[in-house]
Amino acid sequence: MNSPEAVTLVDPYSIDIKDLDPSDGLLFQHQAHWDYFKRLREEDPVHFVNSEEFGPYWSITKFQDIMFVDSHHDLFSNVPSIVLGEPELDFEPPMFIAMDPPKHDVQRAAVTPAVKPMRLQEMEGLIRERVIEILDALPIGEEFNWVDKVSIELTTRMLATLFDFPFEDRSLLTYWSDVTTSAPSVGSLAITEEERRDILMECLAYFSKLWEERKAAPPKNDFISLLAHNPDTRDMEPLEYLGNLMLLIVGGNDTTRNSMTGGVLALHDNPEEFAKLKADTSLIPNMVSEIIRWQTPLGHMRRIAKEDVELGGKTIKKGDKVVMWYISGNRDAEAIDNPDSFIIDRAKARHHVSFGFGIHRCMGNRLGEMQLRIVWEEIMARFERIEVVGEPERVASNFVMGFKTLPVILHAKKTDA
Repeated sequence: MNSPEAVTLVDPYSIDIKDLDPSDGLLFQHQAHWDYFKRLREEDPVHFVNSEEFGPYWSITKFQDIMFVDSHHDLFSNVPSIVLGEPELDFEPPMFIAMDPPKHDVQRAAVTPAVKPMRLQEMEGLIRERVIEILDALPIGEEFNWVDKVSIELTTRMLATLFDFPFEDRSLLTYWSDVTTSAPSVGSLAITEEERRDILMECLAYFSKLWEERKAAPPKNDFISLLAHNPDTRDMEPLEYLGNLMLLIVGGNDTTRNSMTGGVLALHDNPEEFAKLKADTSLIPNMVSEIIRWQTPLGHMRRIAKEDVELGGKTIKKGDKVVMWYISGNRDAEAIDNPDSFIIDRAKARHHVSFGFGIHRCMGNRLGEMQLRIVWEEIMARFERIEVVGEPERVASNFVMGFKTLPVILHAKKTDA
């Protein structure tokens, strides 16, 4: 890995285009990746990389090309993984997002009832109650870490509901989510592969007890019960159960958690947009979509070519690794007007690649949007503004565009004396 100093100092325009590799997790941690992707979109949007760290892969950086790859599961396979790198250990629990039809379809269908529209309507009141409880407990005029006090706390409570997980142990869900996405295969050096495997096997042991409980109880709409009672999933192997747990925990956590923090930062950095929001809070739903585009919670997804494919004038060979950089597609000026600006009343704000396309499109996207909408509705009812008082600390990863800290001070709404 390069040092953080080297990452921030290297000008991607000084590198020979054939050697340009945007995959170093430290680039994203230090926000040094933007010009890498800008140059690739401009000069070589379907770009072959022979990465020292991750081996050979095709880097796809433009919106339409990403949409083509993502929408053609007949040409590009999700098996065996959706992240850029390969595991150092023989430990890659199968999960339905890393499967192709028909197995993908039946396993995804088994858990979808947990996030169907009617279920979301039932959960909206509970989500609002929790948001109110969390926001009302925050200190006014004192510095605190927004990530810890709000983003993590709210998403962890939501995960506990989706799994019907023991509420007193809910912090384990955040812990396991962070462990799942901390691996050399995504440019993270937070823990070793051995530590990651051991912790995730502890996760499996905990959830196996819940599985047995749910299997013996009447069916319900939580993820575990849905898997335990569905005839297509009730006999899955333990590691496959673990893989799907990892997927559902991360899927229910990272999009919302990091967008919740990214939105606070974006509005602080763009005071004219916050002024628009204060003048018209009906913009919140549209703003939520813009936050999700702007933040792009997951930076990439990978596929394997199932046959030779022509794309952007290049021939991707059968068996080649193909990486769709969602974070780049969301800055593609040919698909999105003025993409480097944060605009809360942007026309067609849901026109972004953050949720993917086709059969693998994020199944919980409406739940994530609803949580963010409610958070901002309740923020605007309470606070004059959220002042960011220090630099955010981000995670080192080419996959999760995440935050560790965001120091803020809340300013109370002014009342008429």
